[in-house]
Amino acid sequence: MKDPHAVALGRKGGKARAKAQSASALSAIGRKGAAAREQELTAVERSKIARIAAKARWKKERKTE
Repeated sequence: MKDPHAVALGRKGGKARAKAQSASALSAIGRKGAAAREQELTAVERSKIARIAAKARWKKERKTE
């Protein structure tokens, strides 16, 4: 019989489940940080970041089929 606490921690079986849960928890934390950062930035700073991101996207090579 598996110990439910150990399974939740990913120590006995259920590793994939524990890993998936921890990934979703980390994503939730990341979203909170992104929202806090967004509130702190000025419109000019957001625009600058967006411009850099757009240049990076256009700089990537396109795959040809």
